[in-house]
Amino acid sequence: MVVLVILGLLATIVVINVMPAMDRAERTKAQADISTLDEAVKMYRLENRRYPTSEEGLQALVASRNLDRLPNDPWNNPYAYTVPGPDGRPYAIMSLGADGREGGDGENEDLSN
Repeated sequence: MVVLVILGLLATIVVINVMPAMDRAERTKAQADISTLDEAVKMYRLENRRYPTSEEGLQALVASRNLDRLPNDPWNNPYAYTVPGPDGRPYAIMSLGADGREGGDGENEDLSN
């Protein structure tokens, strides 16, 4: 019985320490994916003299062979691509976070280029 209690306590300590690291890893992966997609969009523009339209979306990067495949974000949602982007930017690439909806805090926070 004492052994089970000790194992339970150790498991709790491990979970408490590992879960925040997983959240940070997911955010880091999403930011790395967005950076890769951003570079592929810039290459597309150099080759085609324009950015992909909203209708073409990020799939245009695969069609033009700037990417082998489109990744999903760490929460298994597709990355969003809008033209024009906010604040006068020509485009925006976003992950809507764990909840898959705009807005949110923590792991639900939106990430963009």
